[in-house]
Amino acid sequence: MSETVSAQARPPRPPGATAALVLNDGTVYWGRGVGATGTQVGEVCFNTSITGYQEIMTDPSYAGQIINFTFPHIGNVGANPEDTEAVTAAARGLVIRTDITDPANWRAIEGFDAWLKKYNLIGLAGIDTRALTRRIRDKGPPNGAIIHAPDGNIDIDALLAEAQAWPGLEGMDLALEVSCRQTYEWAQTRWSLGGGYGTLDAQKRHVVAVDYGAKHNILRTLAANGCRVTVVPATATAEEILRHEPDGIFLSNGPGDPAATGEYAVPVLQELLETGKPIFGICLGHQLLSLAIGGTTTKMTNGHRGANHPVKDLETGKVEITSQNHGFRVEPESLPKNAVVTHVSLFDGSNEGFRLTDKPVFSVQHHPEASPGPQDSNYLFERFVRLIDERSAEKGAK
Repeated sequence: MSETVSAQARPPRPPGATAALVLNDGTVYWGRGVGATGTQVGEVCFNTSITGYQEIMTDPSYAGQIINFTFPHIGNVGANPEDTEAVTAAARGLVIRTDITDPANWRAIEGFDAWLKKYNLIGLAGIDTRALTRRIRDKGPPNGAIIHAPDGNIDIDALLAEAQAWPGLEGMDLALEVSCRQTYEWAQTRWSLGGGYGTLDAQKRHVVAVDYGAKHNILRTLAANGCRVTVVPATATAEEILRHEPDGIFLSNGPGDPAATGEYAVPVLQELLETGKPIFGICLGHQLLSLAIGGTTTKMTNGHRGANHPVKDLETGKVEITSQNHGFRVEPESLPKNAVVTHVSLFDGSNEGFRLTDKPVFSVQHHPEASPGPQDSNYLFERFVRLIDERSAEKGAK
């Protein structure tokens, strides 16, 4: 158990405080509540994105986490029904510097506060988010409990007990919480200005996407590249996946500890690797693929979360500005000889991708489909469909 701050050493409750964040070491941050009311507990992390907060809050990869935004003006562009990445929000809550203002963007349909209430997300405004970010940077992401109580009924000792009792993300399988429960088809394509989302018309390939917590925009990008997409649950067996006769297999992003999810996912992936079908993994899919070929994963001190992370493609020398959200990493030294490291983070040198030399298989740690930020990494989807087409051509030639 972490060393706790005594009740006498805690900051006094300021007038008008309707919300608080209590860390498992006893640190208390008082503020003004936004969004839904209630209490949640999770790992407190920080995200460096300037916008895209709807995508962030509904990204299933944030299951079990309370997000501290480093940018101070979160919510000023409002909210709309097009920028969500899942039907329900998996994040536990958020922490922001300034109060949410009225929308100031032409795409806004409603204010961010109203949107948070709709998705039952608890928020805390008015704290020094820079100080919290430094604390996370120096000591790692703590567990914390967040509360929004307009009536002022806030029991700090009870919140501290919740934060200290929460087991943390290491060893936790959260993919089961956010994965779909049954197989479904996906045909929506990417958003365009003036046209909104499109619909797949020319089905050139069939891809089965294993849903460990897939963002909708990943599925849209696959469809935009001419792929009919069949989405299956995280627990789908190799037999169930192959029954759909896919041309390629996609492994999605998702939350939690890859080693825990790997207990049931790795044996399936090992069977799929033996088929020789093209496989493409992103984020958790990347980590699970590494485990399936004999690699290892470890929890990072802070993780990578934001829309401004530089990644170098070692095979082309190009630097991509990427969107990222992960707290675990692949250890490149653990990968077998037939795995070639293709991408590295220019922040800390950690692994951002690899490919197999003897199979049409590759994966990346970052999010090439991400809506906020540039589109530097879209070529990865083109690489995937090219591998599918090449394999189909080889089969046709035989």
